[in-house]
Amino acid sequence: MKHWLIPLLSVLILLSTLIATITGSSTTPAVSETRDELFLAYPPQQHETTAEQIFFIGTAPGSVEINGNPIEQSDAGHFAPSFPLDMGENQFNLTHQDQEISVTVTRVSPVPKPPPEGGFVKDSIQPSQPLERLPGELICLEAIGSPQAEVSATLDNREITLAPQSKQALPSNYAALTGNNEPISQVAQLYRGCFKPQTPGNLGNPVYTMKLQDETFTASETEDITILKPDELEVVEVTAKEGEARTGPGTTYSRLTPLPTGTMATVNGREGEWLRLAYGAWINAEQTRPKPDATPTETIIRSIQSEQTVDATEVRFPLQVPVPVSVEQGDDTFTLTLHHTTAQTHTIHLDDDPLIERLDWQQVDPETVEYEFNLKWDQQWGYDLNYQGSNLKLSLKHPPKTSQNPSQPLSGMSILIDPGHGGEELGAQGPTGYPEKEAVLTTSKLLRDELEKLGAKIYMTRETDKQVSLQERMDMINEIQPTIALSVHYNAVPDGGDAQNTSGVGMFWYNPPAHDLSVFLHNYVVEELNRPSYGIFWNTLALNRPHTTLAVLLELGFMINPEEFEWIRDRQAQQELAETLAEGIKVWLQQHDS
Repeated sequence: MKHWLIPLLSVLILLSTLIATITGSSTTPAVSETRDELFLAYPPQQHETTAEQIFFIGTAPGSVEINGNPIEQSDAGHFAPSFPLDMGENQFNLTHQDQEISVTVTRVSPVPKPPPEGGFVKDSIQPSQPLERLPGELICLEAIGSPQAEVSATLDNREITLAPQSKQALPSNYAALTGNNEPISQVAQLYRGCFKPQTPGNLGNPVYTMKLQDETFTASETEDITILKPDELEVVEVTAKEGEARTGPGTTYSRLTPLPTGTMATVNGREGEWLRLAYGAWINAEQTRPKPDATPTETIIRSIQSEQTVDATEVRFPLQVPVPVSVEQGDDTFTLTLHHTTAQTHTIHLDDDPLIERLDWQQVDPETVEYEFNLKWDQQWGYDLNYQGSNLKLSLKHPPKTSQNPSQPLSGMSILIDPGHGGEELGAQGPTGYPEKEAVLTTSKLLRDELEKLGAKIYMTRETDKQVSLQERMDMINEIQPTIALSVHYNAVPDGGDAQNTSGVGMFWYNPPAHDLSVFLHNYVVEELNRPSYGIFWNTLALNRPHTTLAVLLELGFMINPEEFEWIRDRQAQQELAETLAEGIKVWLQQHDS
């Protein structure tokens, strides 16, 4: 969550994870943590936003006025007031003694507007990329434009009426973090019409027409629509480490279970560079390669066998081809689904196991087999899933054993600490410009020292001010497969949030086994240190996603809150925070001792 301290549009840089999108980066050099003059950390002097209000983050060694009115400041001179915004340009003048900073904040509409003379909203015609579908599938054409118009589209010598729709525009995913999670009223009108073509072939490029009073507007921004031949469907192989399966054709759609390298899948639809796989997920074509001679993906499965290693139980599923998979984790269940699979199973070998109580299976439908592992523990510790040829290997980690040595109770445990940001990526900046990357490195080192005193083996993604990519951090977690992985951050809010009054500890988790640890650490820090609570969130942040461990992202306070920033910069307070976190980790691990 950080850098909403840069314009929201530029924050959408990396959304393979929310941590990248909402923590955008800055290349501004790090600055001193004290200032002897008026300093404005945010917003920039020319800023554009869709928010209804804007906050000003900064500091001065005395009173500050904005547009002639005194503002509230902390004892150290830090400030974070918010001001409402009118549509268009808003001028703000910050003054301190003989110093002045002028800022122009331009508020733009979060929803598209039609041209003043009428017509279609730019880039609103859908589909906007080449589209491929099966015969008999519903295909819908959309356009946004002036209200109270008659809209139609001509395609393949037929006219399709696009009727006005009453759909509301949805707020950003960030809205759940500021409490403004309500639909947005449309300024323009959405028009939509659907049809079901039956014959394979290229239908061409739709041409849209709008009749508004005495005016006629046309648009043809779309690409060709093609109906596939069901007996000539393409088969692809996943080449990425973990193929990003999603609910729709784009990174704005939700993630599904990653597809292991080597997975084979039949393609029965396309939208631009996104392929729709026959079991329902979408994947970017860049993460696959075509298999020209392969037939549509399907397999049977017979025997299944398990074996125990030092730290895990491995279960092998012999298959004819590597098919797509899905995973669902409950409190004491682990469910693996094989798609395009038919069971001929008569025998499963599963000895008495430290982790698995029983394995049940069922043929859910003619192409789907579901395996449910009933576990002996209500806490899972991570899993790995990969193909070795066409054999699927599932590795379920055993519960760790805490040490009986009271002076080093975490002996035998491995913990990875990930100090967020680093190098040119500053993270959030406090009122003085002090960057998050330095604050989290200080906290992470203190935490490392405390955990090492307890006997834990500690890994750090960085111990100096250097750039480490999200992928490098995730790869390190998956290679080491520690007992737990903690990504350490400090927070900020997006435009429209209340920087002055938003504070507290937040925890973020993604895979269900990490939920209990997130809740425990949040409550432990809040109660033991009497810190405010920001909340506990499920989120697809990159450092939450590794499923080989319990991965939690910690937001330990708000860099942009004037009072909390002073706590963040207090060395003694950070030492107490590190000690409390280490103690909380120890208590939680002991509660789940096998």
